[in-house]
Amino acid sequence: MSIDHAASTDLSPEVATAAASGANATERFTSDKQAAADTPPERVSLLARQVLSAVHDTIREHKVTYDEYNALKAWLINVGQTGEWPLFLDVWVEHVVEEVAGESREGSKGTIEGPYYVPNAPELGSAAILPTRDGEQGTPLLFQGQVTAVDGTPLAHAVIEIWHADSDGFYSQFAPGIPEWNLRGTVTTDDQGQFWIHTMKPAPYQIPTDGACGNLISAAGWHPWRPAHLHLKVAADGYQQVTTQLYFPGDAHNDDDVANAVKPELILDPKDVDGGQEVTYDFVLDKA
Repeated sequence: MSIDHAASTDLSPEVATAAASGANATERFTSDKQAAADTPPERVSLLARQVLSAVHDTIREHKVTYDEYNALKAWLINVGQTGEWPLFLDVWVEHVVEEVAGESREGSKGTIEGPYYVPNAPELGSAAILPTRDGEQGTPLLFQGQVTAVDGTPLAHAVIEIWHADSDGFYSQFAPGIPEWNLRGTVTTDDQGQFWIHTMKPAPYQIPTDGACGNLISAAGWHPWRPAHLHLKVAADGYQQVTTQLYFPGDAHNDDDVANAVKPELILDPKDVDGGQEVTYDFVLDKA
């Protein structure tokens, strides 16, 4: 096993790098998330011992050599140095955590949040136009629908947070040269739980490959692609929040998403209209 541990640290305003994206994701995570300090020691011990036991079993079963162990050790150090732990965990681990968290949900399917969520995006009402640059590239998209309870009751004033990559696969606040709230917004449903969001259809993209995660992908012979998707968080008072991603039919990587986040229920059905596309997708929330 050979992993190249050199990582780019080019932070120039013209170039988006894994090091820059990783550092931004790590800083954002540590400022927005609070550690679960109240987790009982017994639970910590159980989980830590079981994870370590699985590692030990893998070493024994596959007769891991010292060269392989040292390559892993150097790679883990590099992940920390480039700030790519949020990227690594959200791409290869989070989908199973989400699966467990949502296994009893009756309403809409969720999937991973990913490393590029930012809270407090601009509030845009129920008929929203996401912030874009002049000449923003991509296909115009109208994303509309309704938020209801499991019993069909419309949920007025539900809050929908939406964010997605641009046509080059970059997210505002995580890549240079993009306005702060580009393609991000907070939408509130009307009295009938309805919403309309005008944006630009995102493109498929590769996760950053010039850092530690890219080194792993290269060494393992994997691919780094994510299918085009919209990120959303949908919440209403008294109901369980749903965090999800919605995908577009025909994408080459819907079936082999590097993050394993695609589910059949999350594939949209867009229609071509003059000058772009429109799609209707309804959200159903479970009682809290």
